[in-house]
Amino acid sequence: MKQLMWLVLFLIINFAALGIGSWLMNNGPTSGWYLTLNKAPWTPPGWVFGVAWTTIMICFSVYLSYLVTVKETNTFWVLFSIQFLLNVSWNFIFFNQHAIGLALIVIILLTVIVGYYLFSFLSEMKYKSILIAPYFIWLLIATSLNAYSYLKN
Repeated sequence: MKQLMWLVLFLIINFAALGIGSWLMNNGPTSGWYLTLNKAPWTPPGWVFGVAWTTIMICFSVYLSYLVTVKETNTFWVLFSIQFLLNVSWNFIFFNQHAIGLALIVIILLTVIVGYYLFSFLSEMKYKSILIAPYFIWLLIATSLNAYSYLKN
């Protein structure tokens, strides 16, 4: 029962992050600025982002619901809070402020934190670590997209 409670809590928080992030980017992906930006040739179509983030947040929520039962410490909550803030703020920094370089720093930090989750808790989480792998892989791709935009614009 406690596992289910954590899962519901993390689903609410993580999907709230997606909602806040979408709100902060406003119409960024359809704005003239973004449409004329030099984007990486491997940039996926827009619909992929929605599917990817939905899948990632479901998997991440399940992962966290297990991790919190074995590693609920102040460090856990600090890392989670930083991850939340970096995830949400990237949208605003990239799409609204057009600060591609700062956005690149933010997404690199986010990738490091998610990588920390993946590799630091591997011994405790074992096969459940596969649940955070989509987040980490997506961030590697997103970082490459952001870096390309930074270098080519």
